[in-house]
Amino acid sequence: MLKTIEYGELEGNYILVDVRSPGEFQESTINGAINIPLFDDEERKIIGTVYTRESVEKAKRIGLEVASKKLLHIYDEIKELNKQYDKIVLFCARGGMRSGVLGMLLSSLGINTERINEGYKGYRRYVMEELPRLNDSVRYIVLHGNTGVGKTEILKQLELDGFDILDLEGFANHRGSLLGTVGLGKTTSQKSFESKIYHMLQGAKSSFVFIEAESKRIGNTMIPDFIFEKMKTGIHLFVDADIEFRTNLIVKEYTKFENCNEEIIECLKRLEKYLGEKNVDRYCQSVLKSEYDEVVSELMIKHYDPMYMHTSNKYDYKLKIMVVDIKTATSEIENWFKII
Repeated sequence: MLKTIEYGELEGNYILVDVRSPGEFQESTINGAINIPLFDDEERKIIGTVYTRESVEKAKRIGLEVASKKLLHIYDEIKELNKQYDKIVLFCARGGMRSGVLGMLLSSLGINTERINEGYKGYRRYVMEELPRLNDSVRYIVLHGNTGVGKTEILKQLELDGFDILDLEGFANHRGSLLGTVGLGKTTSQKSFESKIYHMLQGAKSSFVFIEAESKRIGNTMIPDFIFEKMKTGIHLFVDADIEFRTNLIVKEYTKFENCNEEIIECLKRLEKYLGEKNVDRYCQSVLKSEYDEVVSELMIKHYDPMYMHTSNKYDYKLKIMVVDIKTATSEIENWFKII
């Protein structure tokens, strides 16, 4: 008999196996899960279309025919996993047929198998119920500062030094700026973004979490209201740096990727209504020549800094530092934290 459990009841030495299609898995999954799909994306689409437009019975038959050709390969994969883990925990979209049929088969073949009640939907509900509670249990230390002062780099150094951080830009796979996607590829889905936040807060070692000040939207994702409001009531620090430091940091970050010039130019052209056609043309010509410094410094002084000043003056900053290098700046913050 296949055992069905709630996500919150998981314990012991187990491996989570997402049996949904690769597309579903890439869009969002349970933290730590691996993907062993019963159907690929096209097969899932065909079966779903038959299910809704023709009949449930016909969809089942097609599903069985497709899955039967893969079962031996799936069984071999699961057997290998079973050597490392005491049990296999399966899930699909809603804890229905895909995880149920495969789970019963594996159980009948002697593999200790469980499935998550309501599948990914059940996990998602659990995350959204627990996330506000976790958010209430921490206090955010919020790093403010203009573009390029090194806030993200300071966060990463704090994490290396053992402090809890919430890297919202990393979770969103977007730098939170107008050129924030350059070199990063596809941005994170909202569901995956929220799951990453949940798992970080769930594993926090203390009640203080360092975080970077952000707009509510980061790329395609939105910071949940209760987290965004909690950030406002946190402890606020201001980080600054001279224009040369900021320019060097941004040029280094944005030009380390293959085809960076093409991506930068593509982003700049989408900003004509903000920057003006003549300015964008001039910037693009400089980028093509790899003359980045003038473009970056001018964008910061004329665009980013004035835009940031609208929001930067409404907080009482408990610490203000001037960054010369990331490690020294991080040490200043850590020493201040020890005092408080």
